[in-house]
Amino acid sequence: MIDNLRATAFGRLSDSLDAMFEACSRFPEPSHSPSFARTMRLALAEAAADPALLAPTQREGWADTYRRHLLLADPRGRYAVAALVWQPGQASPVHAHHTWCAYTVIDGTLSETIFEWDDARQCASAQRVVARKSGAVSFVRSGRGAIHRLGNCSDAPAVSLHIYGVEGAALGTHVNDIVRVADTAELL
Repeated sequence: MIDNLRATAFGRLSDSLDAMFEACSRFPEPSHSPSFARTMRLALAEAAADPALLAPTQREGWADTYRRHLLLADPRGRYAVAALVWQPGQASPVHAHHTWCAYTVIDGTLSETIFEWDDARQCASAQRVVARKSGAVSFVRSGRGAIHRLGNCSDAPAVSLHIYGVEGAALGTHVNDIVRVADTAELL
């Protein structure tokens, strides 16, 4: 029964994403459509609100680094959906994205440090930290105009749901653009 509910939840998410891509098909890069980000945020929020979305094994983390669970890969290679599990103290490297990215926090709270790229110095500087609580949804386009670091500063695990504009096989290699930080003391 639960597997059927989970399959239904992913079916609804896939249907929403397929409709979004169809609606944005006249754009050379669909993520540049004015409605893309809004539609993506709505699809993520709806998926995250479904308690049957993740199996218990998809909520399991690793002791040494955050863990990605590939949940759904578009057969046409337009996107990949992953659950990221963050144990207390775990964080991503400071990065931009080679592709568009959207995420929502399903459980817990993540801290997102926002950075600004300094082209002259070829490094990023921390600007602010934002607490992303359960239900928070974010979308960024590719490029160094959106540099951040996600991490779990709490004492409980956190889980987030991410959608990236890559095929599933490229999830580990074609998403993050790791950037140099001006001063490691600036990691807020």
